[in-house]
Amino acid sequence: MPCCFTFKIAINAVPELPEVETTRRGIHPHVVGRRITNVLVREPRLRWPVTPALGQNLTGQKILDVSRRGKYLFVHTAAGRAMIHLGMSGSLRVLPSKTEAEKHDHIDLCLDDGRTLRYRDPRRFGSFFWLVGDDSHKLIEGLGPEPLSEDFDGNYLFARSRKKSVAIKQFVMDSKVVVGVGNIYANESLFTAGIRPDRKAGTLSRKRYLDLAVRIKVVLSAAIEAGGTTLQDFVNENGEPGYFRQELKVYGRGGELCSSCSGLLVETRLGQRTTVYCRRCQR
Repeated sequence: MPCCFTFKIAINAVPELPEVETTRRGIHPHVVGRRITNVLVREPRLRWPVTPALGQNLTGQKILDVSRRGKYLFVHTAAGRAMIHLGMSGSLRVLPSKTEAEKHDHIDLCLDDGRTLRYRDPRRFGSFFWLVGDDSHKLIEGLGPEPLSEDFDGNYLFARSRKKSVAIKQFVMDSKVVVGVGNIYANESLFTAGIRPDRKAGTLSRKRYLDLAVRIKVVLSAAIEAGGTTLQDFVNENGEPGYFRQELKVYGRGGELCSSCSGLLVETRLGQRTTVYCRRCQR
């Protein structure tokens, strides 16, 4: 099965792990080492209310690092961490502080170099929490390993899948099993591994899991690599960040011809998510 992708720039892709990692890489060099001089919260009503003391806790702090866990971003300071989720439509950009805020620009972290780290979220499905010191949060407790880490491989997946009757696609999308394998990348990884998305997770052999874990790593790594071409968009005051999109093999292509066998791709719903696969190539 094919395992390589080509890429295009696309605007306003729903953030999955590669998009979130690209955001982290995009803002990191522009905010780390900068001191936060002011925090403006224009709209605290996100998916969960913004921590009321966010401004008090962040003002005056130097940003020490920007990290990622799954789809969550963390802005680290000596006093604690801001934990950010982009939701379905959120984005972060570094802009000149004089840039006028628009309707959906909800939070500004004003920096000491005359620029602002601005959080925009039209649908308000994201979140912005403050964690003191090394405190954790219920949303990140119990998360599975990072898919690109050494802790994630086929042997791990095989062990976790035993006696599981859930569909394999839902299994790899479970953040308690592995973080960050969203709907798009689950579809693509299963296609390149030749596995039907509705196969019961517990019925797959160790050999097939060894291959699937590699395919997940390849698909996500390729998407992150493609995101490197859009990093400049995170410091561009004109327009939205330029999230990228692969020329996908199956996702969004239901009813079209399979790129491998020329059969029709089937589109269905699995776990309330759009699922596309090839009956010939996936079994």
